[in-house]
Amino acid sequence: MKHRSGLIALLAALAAVLIGAQATSAGAAQEGKRAVFVQTNQPAGNQIAVYDRAADGTLSSAGTYATGGNGGAALPGTESDRLASQGSLVYDSEHKQLIAVNAGSDTVSVFRVQGDQLTLEDVLPSGGQFPAGVGVHDDLAYVLNSGGAGTVQGFRVTKDGLDSIPGSARSLGLANTDPPNFLTAPGQVGFTPDGRQLIVTTKASGSTIDVFQVDHDGLLSATPVANPSATPVPFAFTFGAGGRLVAGEAGASSLTTYRIGQDGTLADPKSQTDGQVALCWVERVGGFYFVSNTGSNTLSSFRVAGNGRPVLVNAVAANTHPGPIDLASSGHFLYAETGLTSTVDEFRVGDDGTLVSIGTVTGLPPGIEGIAAK
Repeated sequence: MKHRSGLIALLAALAAVLIGAQATSAGAAQEGKRAVFVQTNQPAGNQIAVYDRAADGTLSSAGTYATGGNGGAALPGTESDRLASQGSLVYDSEHKQLIAVNAGSDTVSVFRVQGDQLTLEDVLPSGGQFPAGVGVHDDLAYVLNSGGAGTVQGFRVTKDGLDSIPGSARSLGLANTDPPNFLTAPGQVGFTPDGRQLIVTTKASGSTIDVFQVDHDGLLSATPVANPSATPVPFAFTFGAGGRLVAGEAGASSLTTYRIGQDGTLADPKSQTDGQVALCWVERVGGFYFVSNTGSNTLSSFRVAGNGRPVLVNAVAANTHPGPIDLASSGHFLYAETGLTSTVDEFRVGDDGTLVSIGTVTGLPPGIEGIAAK
């Protein structure tokens, strides 16, 4: 009997190990899933639509999650770009969190991301009016509030969400309404790659690129250095080699790069138009920079030369559904939201920067804005 009892105990232990291994394997498989997130931005209840990304880049629906807040629309309210910004939905890969703005309720939502599944962790005040964008670096996040004078509000990123930093709010000194006009609302907030500076574009409010210094305690300089943009209406931005700023400027439909000084001044601007209408959003994929031309229903592609000069690769790298806005990339795939038809156009990025259409996501509600990829 003792031998039999021992055998039963051994088999039970082996079964427990096997079940644990299977659970671990399933968890790893779930975590390894590639996903794309789309913000519906609905005034009656904002949601995040999740899509699985297949190996060929195509997307399939994997669920929808309420943010606990409401979407919004900049004035007049019917434009393709309802939030008038880039970065309204941000995936923080370090903390495995998705941060979304709720412009209609002046709040920010934080989700825990596990594979293609979301868990709402926190909904908290944005620190201002009409939150429209988020910038994250390490354990620090700043939310861009576009309404009224415009503010940036700081938060600590924790394992459970965001904690507001007392005394971190800084005014942009604008004169917007709430909601703001889409032309005069600031365009994007984001950190330099080293995290030492925070950048805000003001669009037509002054056509400036504001640069704050970031202290070791996460607080910003009292005021930013307000740099006039090389061409009018600076909107979205990313970064190139050596931390050079790469900005989309809508007024001349141009891509402009700048060297960022330690004191916050921008120098050595180099611009190139794509010959399209309203170049606003920009996304880097490898060595190429893709931009959305919302007035032309096209995407254009650029490279940036060693001296910082943008080089137009293809003025019409792809045609899109009407009103292309936010862009996101995952591997060698590019995804473009279209605000007038509420679709997501899917493209494969070739080694030479060409775009090949591989499909379109439909069925989303009017007014979508905000896209991010894992």
